[in-house]
Amino acid sequence: MSKKPTIARIWRGRVKRERADEYEAYNYEVGTKPLIEKALGVQMLREDRDTESEFVTISYWESIEAMSRFAGSDPTKIHHLPRDEEFLIELPTSVQIFSLLHSHGNTGGD
Repeated sequence: MSKKPTIARIWRGRVKRERADEYEAYNYEVGTKPLIEKALGVQMLREDRDTESEFVTISYWESIEAMSRFAGSDPTKIHHLPRDEEFLIELPTSVQIFSLLHSHGNTGGD
C-alpha cells in the first residue's frame, strides 16, 4: 500500500529576474533532487515578474514525523542551500506547513 500525503511543506524565495534561469537550475540540482528522494512528491513553481522571479517549492509528506526526519526537529526551520545568499533577494526565515485536506485531479509534473 502506498503512503498517502497528509502534509504539504511550502518554501518561497525571490531572485532577480536576470538570475532566475541560473537559480532554477541550481535549486533543482541542489535543493529539489534531495527532496525527490525523501518526500512523497515535490512540485517546483516559478512566477516571472518584471524585475524578479518567485520560486515556490511544495513537498508532500505522510506525516509531520516523516517530514521532521528530513528537515530536522523543527520542520519550519529553513535549511538554506550553500549559494542561497548569493541568489536570493532576502533569505526566507521559515516555511509554511499545511494539512492536506483534499486533492483532486492531475496536478502535473513528471
